[in-house]
Amino acid sequence: MISLQGVSKYVGDRALFENVNCALRPSDRTGLVGANGTGKTTLLNIIYGVVNPDDGVVLKNNRLRIGYLKQECNLYGSASLLDFVTSVSDDLDRLKVIRLELEKNLMSGDISSEEAEELSLRYAEVVEKIEHLEGYDLEARAKKILAGLGFEENWWDKPVRTLSGGWIMRAEMARILLSDPDVLLLDEPTNHLDWYSLLWLETFLKEFKGSLVIVSHDREFLNRIVNRIWELDGGRLYEYTGNYDSYRKQRIQRIEHLKSAYRHQQERIKQIEEFIARNRVRKDRARQVQSRLKMLEKMDRIELPVEEEVVEFHFPEPDRCSRRVVELHSVSKHYGNVKLYQDLNLIIERHDKIAFIGVNGSGKTTLLKIIAGLIKPDTGKRKTGSNVKIGYYSQHRLETLNPNLSVFEEALSVSGDIAQTTLRQLLGAFRFTGDDVDKKVKVLSGGEKARLSLCKLFLERPNLLLLDEPTNHLDIPSREVLERALKSYAGAVCFVSHDRRFINAVATKVLFFDRGKVELLPGNYDDFERIWKKRLNCNAISEQGSGSCEKVISIQKRTRKRKEEKRLQAQWRSELYRLKKPVVDEINRIEAELDDAHSVLDELKSLLANPEIYKNSERVKDLQKQYNSVKRKIDELTYVWEEKSIELEELERNFWQEKRQSQRS
Repeated sequence: MISLQGVSKYVGDRALFENVNCALRPSDRTGLVGANGTGKTTLLNIIYGVVNPDDGVVLKNNRLRIGYLKQECNLYGSASLLDFVTSVSDDLDRLKVIRLELEKNLMSGDISSEEAEELSLRYAEVVEKIEHLEGYDLEARAKKILAGLGFEENWWDKPVRTLSGGWIMRAEMARILLSDPDVLLLDEPTNHLDWYSLLWLETFLKEFKGSLVIVSHDREFLNRIVNRIWELDGGRLYEYTGNYDSYRKQRIQRIEHLKSAYRHQQERIKQIEEFIARNRVRKDRARQVQSRLKMLEKMDRIELPVEEEVVEFHFPEPDRCSRRVVELHSVSKHYGNVKLYQDLNLIIERHDKIAFIGVNGSGKTTLLKIIAGLIKPDTGKRKTGSNVKIGYYSQHRLETLNPNLSVFEEALSVSGDIAQTTLRQLLGAFRFTGDDVDKKVKVLSGGEKARLSLCKLFLERPNLLLLDEPTNHLDIPSREVLERALKSYAGAVCFVSHDRRFINAVATKVLFFDRGKVELLPGNYDDFERIWKKRLNCNAISEQGSGSCEKVISIQKRTRKRKEEKRLQAQWRSELYRLKKPVVDEINRIEAELDDAHSVLDELKSLLANPEIYKNSERVKDLQKQYNSVKRKIDELTYVWEEKSIELEELERNFWQEKRQSQRS
C-alpha cells in the first residue's frame, strides 16, 4: 500500500532520520514509537505527503485514501458539528473517480486473470465504501461516532468554531473515522480523550478494516491495537512484530546482539590497527598495510544506541502525618443543574495511592480541588489530619516556573537542606543529566517543563500528592520515571489519569466516577476491569465504552462490601498462584535454557565470522554442526515455551471465568 525507500530528513546539518526503508501492508496495525524529538510526526507528514523527504522516495497507490489526524488542527466556518462530521463529499468524489478507473481497467483485455481478480476485489471494496458513505444511515453512524467520542446530543447543532481545542480534535477524528479511509495515520489520538472515549476508540480501531499507523505514548492502548512496531532510534528505523510489550522484549535482545557484534568488531579493528602500527615502516609489508587501511575505510562501523541510564533515587521522606490524611463527610457539589456528587464520604489514609477514573465532566478534577482545599463543597465537611502537607499538580503549575532560571536553580529553590550532589542525582532521575541542568526554563519543551514541575513537587516533601493528569506531555520513558517515583513515595497519592499502564503501576485503589455516583474499590485498573465492573453491573465500562452505569452499589453500603471483596480477592489470588506455580516454574526453566542457548549461538556466530577459522575445514564443519544443533534446540525450546505460555494464559482465563460464574450462581 505504501512503501518508503531510502527516506531521509535533515534539520540543518543534523539528520533527523536516514535511509528509512519500510512498507505498510493491508491490515497492518503499526505503532510508531521513539523518544520525543526523534521525528515521528515528521515521518507521518512524509507518508501523508505534506512534507517531502530530503532523500529517498515514498511510493503510494494513487487510488489510496488516507485519513490523517494531526496533533493540532483548527476548524473554521459556520457549519454545525454534525454537518462538519458528515461532510465526506470529497471522499465520495474520489471514490467515484477510482470506481470509473477500475471499470475501465477491467473492461480492457490487457490484464491477466490474476490482475483481473485483484481489480475485481478492489472494485467490490470501492463500491461498498461508496454505498457506505452515500447510505441513508450516514447521519446515524455519525451520531454514533460522536456519542462514542463523548459529544452530548445537545452539541450536535453547535458551530464547530465554538469548540475548544480538545473537542475540535475529537470532531476532526469523528469526521476522519466516518470517511472510512484505506489508511489511518493517528498522531497522539488519545491526548484529548477521556476514559470512556478511549475505550470506545479502541473497539472502533479493532474493527477497522484498513491499515493503521499510530503514534502514542499510551502503552496499554498500543498493546491492544497494534501488531507491529516501527521504532525511530538514533536516526534509524527498526521494525518489530507483535504489540508494544513484545517490542520491548525484542528491543532488549536486539541491543544485546548489537553490543556483542560491536565488541567483536572493536576487537577486529584493534587487531588491524595493531598490525598496521607494527608493519607501517616495513617495505615488505606495505601492500598488506595498505590492504588493512582500505579494509578499515570500507568497514561499516557499528554504532551503539545512546541508552539512558536508569538512575536509582530516593526522594527525601515527607514528614509523618496522622493515619487519616483527609476525610470528606457528606460532601455534595453541583454546577448549575448538574449534580457531580451527593453525600459523598471518603477517607484517604497515609499510604493510599488512589486513581480517579471516569468520564470527563464527572467531577474528578473538582474532587481533587476539594481535597486540596482550593474550592469548597456545596454541603458537607472536609477534615485534614495532623501535620498534613498537600502538594497539588495540574497543567497550570507549569506556568509558575521562572523562565529566567536554569533547571538546577529552579529545583534548588525548593530543595531545602538537600545536598547539591543529591539534588543533581534527583534531577538525573527525572532525565535532566549533564548540560541539561543548565538549560533555562524558557527553552524547555512542554514535556521537560512537566518533568521539572513534578520533580519540584517531590522536593517540596508533601505527605499527600494530588496529581491532575500528570502524564500529559510525558513520553514513555518519562512516564516510567514518574511511576518509579510514585511507587517509592512514602506519602498518600490521589491522581487523575486515563493511562491504564500508569494506573496499574501506581494505584492500590480506584475511585470510580459515574454520573453522580462514586465508588472506592481496592486494587489497580486490571482488578477493576476483571472483578469490579461486573460486580457493579456497569455495562458502560465494557470495551464499547458507551452508555451509563446505572446500578452502582450505594456509597452507604460500600465499607462492608469492600472488606468482603478484598478478602475474597486475596483468597482467589492465593489459589491462582498455587495453580500457576508449576507452569510458571517450567516457563522460567525454559527461558533460562533459551538464554544459555542464545549465548552459545552468539559465540558460535562470532567464531564463524572469523576468517582465520576457515583455514581449518574440519574445525568449520564441527562449528557448523554445533551451530545447527543449537539452532534446532532453540527452535524446540521456543515451541515448548509458546505452548506453556498459552497454557498459562488459558489457565488464568478459565480460573477467572469459573470464579465469575460461581459468583453469579
